[in-house]
Amino acid sequence: MKVQPAPEGTGILFKRTDLPSAPEIPADLDHVVDTDLGTTLAADDQSARVMTVEHLLAALAVSGVTNAVVEMDGPEPPILDGSFQPYLEAIRAVGREEQQGEIPILRIRRPLSVEASNGASYVATPSEGLRISATIDFDHPAIGRQYGSFDMDADTFEADLATARTFGFKEQAEELRSRGLARGSALENTIVLDDDGIMNEDLRFPDEFLRHKVGDLVGDLALLGLRVQGHVVADRPSHEGNVALARALLEADRRSPEGEAIVDAQKILQYLPHRYPMLLVDRVTHFESGKRIVGVKNVTVNEPFFQGHYPGHPIMPGVLIIEAMAQVGGLLLMDTIENPDEKVVYFLSLDKVKWRRPVTPGDQLVFQLELLQFRRSICRMRGEGFVDGKLVAEAELMARVMDR
Repeated sequence: MKVQPAPEGTGILFKRTDLPSAPEIPADLDHVVDTDLGTTLAADDQSARVMTVEHLLAALAVSGVTNAVVEMDGPEPPILDGSFQPYLEAIRAVGREEQQGEIPILRIRRPLSVEASNGASYVATPSEGLRISATIDFDHPAIGRQYGSFDMDADTFEADLATARTFGFKEQAEELRSRGLARGSALENTIVLDDDGIMNEDLRFPDEFLRHKVGDLVGDLALLGLRVQGHVVADRPSHEGNVALARALLEADRRSPEGEAIVDAQKILQYLPHRYPMLLVDRVTHFESGKRIVGVKNVTVNEPFFQGHYPGHPIMPGVLIIEAMAQVGGLLLMDTIENPDEKVVYFLSLDKVKWRRPVTPGDQLVFQLELLQFRRSICRMRGEGFVDGKLVAEAELMARVMDR
C-alpha cells in the first residue's frame, strides 16, 4: 500500500492498482457496502472493493490529512501490528503539506440519537471539538463491561488510543479466513481470545478492547469527509452502528436551517430569474456538484400570500412550497451546465407530490434535492422539505435546461 499526495478537493481516494484500469473508490458514506467485522467500500460499478479501511482512515483523520490517494495491490490495507500507531508514524515521517481552503466542519447543533439493528446505540450532543465516550459489554471474562471518554485531538489519540490493537475470538478465525478476511491476523497483530482469556502475553491497556473500538469509531466517522464537533456517547459501538451514526449526523446537518450559507441571496439573484415576491430561496447551506443541494426559505408573517390565503389562520400555499423546492433544484442544475448565465430552467412535470404538514409564519423551510438523472438537457430530481427536521413536503421533479 502507498499513500500518495492528492490535489485539494480529492478527499481520500482508494485505488486498486492490481485490477484492470485501476478502479477508484472514494472513502465516503455513499460507497459503504458492508460493515460486518470491518468497513468495506466499493466502486460505483462494484468492480472493486477495499475492506477494513477504518484503521488507516482514523490515522489520516487525526493527522489532519483530507486529500490523499491510497494505492493498494489487494483488497485490504496491511494489518501491521493491528493498531493505528504504525500509520500515524508513517504519516509523521513523510510530513504533510498545507493546502488552500478550509476543512468543512459538521457541528452537532441539537441532540441526536441513533440505534442500529445489532444493538449499538449512540447519542450525539453539541460540544466544542470532538469528544467520544463509549461503553462496551462482552460476555467474556477478559473483557466484560468497559467505559472510557476521550477528547479527539491528535495528541490524545496518539497517547490513549493509537496503540490499541484489534481483537477477535479464536473460534471465528477459520470462518473469517474462509471469506478472505483477516488473512494476516496472528498473535503479533491481533488480540485473540479463547474461552478462558487472551492468548497473547499481555495487553497494552487494561481496557485495550474499548480503546480500539473508539479508534474504529473515529475511522468510520472519517467517511463524512468533515471535521466533527460534538460529543458522541456510544453504547456497544459497531461498524454498522458507526456508519448509521455518520449518516444520521450528515442528514441532520443537511436539514438544519442553522447551517452557514455557502450561497447567499445576492448570489442566488445571479442564477435565478425570479425576483420578489416570487424569489423563494434565501440561502444555500450544502452543495455537492451534480449530486445534491440544500436550500433554506425563511417563512415570515409578511409574506404577501398570507394576506389572502387562509386569512386569520395563515398557511403557506402548497404550490409555493413546491415552487420553492423547484427553485433550489434549479440552483443545483446551474453548476452542471456550461454558461449558466445564459440558461434558464423550465420545469416540465411533477410526480409523487405529497404535503405532510402545514407551513406557517416563523417556520424555516429546509429543502434537500438530489439529482437522479441528467441526460442531454432533461433532468430528474427528488426533493424533500423539512421544518424542524420533520418532513412537510416531497416531490419528484422533471425539468429542461434551455437558452434564455
